[in-house]
Amino acid sequence: MSDGPDFHRRLIKGLLQPAAWPASVTEISPIETHISTVLLTGDYAYKIKKPVNLGFLDFSSLARRRHFCEEEIRLNRRLAPKIYLDVVPVTGTAEQPCMGGTGRVIEYAVRMRQFDPDALLSNHPELLTVEQIDQLARIVADFHDRIAVADPDQPFGTAPAIFAPMEENFAQIRKLAGRADERQRLAQLERWSREQLESLQGLLMQRRGDGSVRECHGDMHLGNIAVVDDEILIFDGIEFAPGLRWIDLMSEIAFLIMDLQKRRRADLAQRFLNGYLVIRGDYEGLRLLRFYQLYRAMVRAKVDLIRLQQPDLSPADSEAVRADYRACLVLAEGYACKTAPALLIAHGLSGSGKSTVVMSLLDVIPAIQLRSDIERKRLAGLAAGSDSGSGLHQGIYSPQMTEDTYRRLKRLAAIVIKAGFVAVVDATFLKCSHRQMFYTLARQLRVPFLILDFQLPEAVLRQRIDRRLAEGDDPSEAHQKVLDAQLVAQEPLVASEERLSIRITAEKSDCAAEVLRRLHALAPSTPSR
Repeated sequence: MSDGPDFHRRLIKGLLQPAAWPASVTEISPIETHISTVLLTGDYAYKIKKPVNLGFLDFSSLARRRHFCEEEIRLNRRLAPKIYLDVVPVTGTAEQPCMGGTGRVIEYAVRMRQFDPDALLSNHPELLTVEQIDQLARIVADFHDRIAVADPDQPFGTAPAIFAPMEENFAQIRKLAGRADERQRLAQLERWSREQLESLQGLLMQRRGDGSVRECHGDMHLGNIAVVDDEILIFDGIEFAPGLRWIDLMSEIAFLIMDLQKRRRADLAQRFLNGYLVIRGDYEGLRLLRFYQLYRAMVRAKVDLIRLQQPDLSPADSEAVRADYRACLVLAEGYACKTAPALLIAHGLSGSGKSTVVMSLLDVIPAIQLRSDIERKRLAGLAAGSDSGSGLHQGIYSPQMTEDTYRRLKRLAAIVIKAGFVAVVDATFLKCSHRQMFYTLARQLRVPFLILDFQLPEAVLRQRIDRRLAEGDDPSEAHQKVLDAQLVAQEPLVASEERLSIRITAEKSDCAAEVLRRLHALAPSTPSR
């Protein structure tokens, strides 16, 4: 029988012998998962799918295993073309197999370039850098822009298709969870998920129609991301279940964000999210994020409980897996809690460091930065780093375009706040009318409002503008003549605004602690939504 677990065990035993390989292969090391065996040979790794049918995947026949090997190559070459090489036949017999060769094919293997397990980000999350997170955001955003869009006639992205795996997670976890209090917590999380599904149905249908459901990676967490030769590689996407990869783009990034948060890197999670949104502008999708984050946390909880069933798990490993399972539950419950949104605006002349300080706030506050330089160019159909060639008060900097930009920022701020985040609007806000527009929005949405008031000497501003223009890597196109005009036209904060402001100077640019203190003080009179 070539399609059963006994055959697979005998085959792997045979493939652990050097005689099954070319002469260059002398040592073979196996790695087992519940759906495959990976054989490490030094230069290459060979993944052989187990002949199993678990409902959500079916590798029960040789033909199906070949098909999914080919799918694995096709799908993963999109993000890791240097790693995924080809599908190799296994010939001979289970007892005397040959990797490759001619003759009757008894199995297939996905051949990949092998890399050091230490390259996995999951093994060393503490070594993750800001630069890597920024690069990862660019890679994922670019990937999402170019992958296939689901046909509206297909069931992908419908409410039943979205909730089916969620419901299955809860059912499987209930069977494996031993304690009554855990089952009660699971019931509450499932109830919240159902309520969210109901309230988000309109948005989910809208996103099916606007192309937000695409053929994604499907399993994008730190365990499937590595840094090899200073290059970020995202690998091991889902090939076996189309419904788990034809998903909303927000479900994709929710997994990575959740994983970073679980590993106590909320700062990097927020930076990744902001970097992704700057490129793709999908702020509307934020309304779905916590819904999908809870789902992804429960996926990890289910995997943990399945691992706990393995008989060869050591007591220490068992306790570590159980602790991870409990952490997933706590994280999921956090996503189901009420949030504390707020609205902050950054007021100051060009060169005053608004964007830099706002980015630093992401380390401690679940904030979304809305930058006028980015959204102004997005309105004009331009990339963030492009030069519009506009003159002073002309082109994309005309008075009308400036008004359109502030209106867009206001609309986006409302979306961000309603999604439960702190919106930080990064613009000059030199006109009192623009500041009043956002103060009124905060009052309407009943959230705290603060002004980050940047006050720096003119000489410092001029130095910073010259340096920024020389480096040429900033979306802002402000130059010395722009600053001249701003100095003349600016309308200082009035007394009522001063009471809502936090002064930021060259000597005092670390404002995170005070922002948190002021938001906490304002929260009782402005309940979270």
